[in-house]
Amino acid sequence: MPWTKAARIKYQRSGLRYASDLTDAEWALIARKMPPRQRLGRPRKVHLRDIVQAIFYVLSSGCQWRALPKGFPPYSTVQGYFYAWRDTGRWQEIVEG
Repeated sequence: MPWTKAARIKYQRSGLRYASDLTDAEWALIARKMPPRQRLGRPRKVHLRDIVQAIFYVLSSGCQWRALPKGFPPYSTVQGYFYAWRDTGRWQEIVEG
């Protein structure tokens, strides 16, 4: 089935930093599955949307963790979140929708 003009407008990704970045509508679907803020302990310094976008960047580009562009949080932070979410099953929930 060919692309229609309406479909092109709906799915265009212009205005995003990278092709792997999330639109606001996509983030709204994923945000519900993010862990809530902890009452105790140190508050988060990074936004979870940035973490998810960095993980998607690694997955789509195939780059190493250390090769994340400077616009993302530190690779060790992104890697730590990914491994924690993978081990708890949260990443599976995110990608399954």
